[in-house]
Amino acid sequence: MSLGQRLALLAIRLQEPQRVASFQRLCGVEVPLGSPAAGEDAETEVRGAPGDPRRRPRQSGADGSPAKPDCCGAPNGVRNGLAAEPGPTGPRRAGSLRRNSLTGEEGELAKVSNLPLYYLFCFGTELGNELFYIIFFPFWIWNLDPFVGRRLVIIWVLVMYLGQCTKDIIRWPRPASPPVIKLEIFYNSEYSMPSTHAMSGTAIPIAMILLTYGRWQYPLIYGLILIPCWSSLVCLSRIYMGMHSILDVIAGFLYTILILIIFYPLVDLIDNFNQTYKYAPLIIIGLHLILGIFSFTLDTWSTSRGDTAEILGSGAGIACGSHAAYNLGISLDPSLHTLPLAIPPLTVTLFGKAILRVVIGMLLVLFVRDIMKKVTIPLACKLFGIPCHDLRQARQHMEVELPYRYITYGTVGFSITFLIPYIFSFIGIS
Repeated sequence: MSLGQRLALLAIRLQEPQRVASFQRLCGVEVPLGSPAAGEDAETEVRGAPGDPRRRPRQSGADGSPAKPDCCGAPNGVRNGLAAEPGPTGPRRAGSLRRNSLTGEEGELAKVSNLPLYYLFCFGTELGNELFYIIFFPFWIWNLDPFVGRRLVIIWVLVMYLGQCTKDIIRWPRPASPPVIKLEIFYNSEYSMPSTHAMSGTAIPIAMILLTYGRWQYPLIYGLILIPCWSSLVCLSRIYMGMHSILDVIAGFLYTILILIIFYPLVDLIDNFNQTYKYAPLIIIGLHLILGIFSFTLDTWSTSRGDTAEILGSGAGIACGSHAAYNLGISLDPSLHTLPLAIPPLTVTLFGKAILRVVIGMLLVLFVRDIMKKVTIPLACKLFGIPCHDLRQARQHMEVELPYRYITYGTVGFSITFLIPYIFSFIGIS
């Protein structure tokens, strides 16, 4: 057997859903209650744990009978934007989970015997979700180092955009259920290869160390510990949740390394262009919009379309905001002769101002996002003649979802790097 044949065989084995199911059983996740293999002596009934936002009631068939899995062993509910029958139900419910935002699809009832591991992997998977991003990047820009924060966003946009587009070109389905238990369902209508959670979970810690080491004074060993811990936690969490095969996360990790090797040397040039070139905002907005339109043409509808527009809009808004802040003197980076920067001692004043910036800033971010959402969706529906009585159906049209996500999160990004720092400066907490 040649080397190529061996690698192909290895890839096939790493993609098998049985290996995902084996990892779940090893971690204490057992088959859904009510299935033939499930006992009645469950230690903990989880669809998420009590109080977890992922808890939800199980979905049944249209006639009230238990729904059946896809005949081809596809993931439950909707796979890659194509309608399918929901997965098997169980006899008991465990509360309400966050539904798939596109389809209303719901996750599986499962028995979890290792709750610490469950919560650890829930945290790991959240490191690749919107809630984390909307806190992490503003925190860097407002409280730590805008220079690093801007460049982290540039890398994140590049990695996530290429990852989402690659998914829609390769078009591999999620691991089949059964045998896999879907503990998370929010992204189940997207394709699987590569794992963009794994890509983000690899790119962010590596880029963070590359950007800060030598700029800030700290032992390199801290970064060398952080990178494998962060990346492995996110990657393993996606297998644990039943969202990706082992091959998906390995490919996501390796793909990210390749992207960083190619694009990291250009990050400084891109950031300087965003801040200093006179017509940078026009080019930024136009380029990101073209990339968004291109991504919408790659495949049938799925939640990845909106996520891609959200990523591009956020990147464009943050870049345009940094341009405005730089030219108005609101945000200036320290001069090179002051490097490396020393980590300041933690004082009550420093801590208090940081907390105020986070609280005030996040309230403003959420306010801007809510206002823009309420304005853009009805406006897009009206402009393109699309009924908006059912927002979920309306957002499955590119004419609604693209402007909604792009404009809303572009405005949020602009607020993060310009409007909110200006308010901080005005009230004296910058």
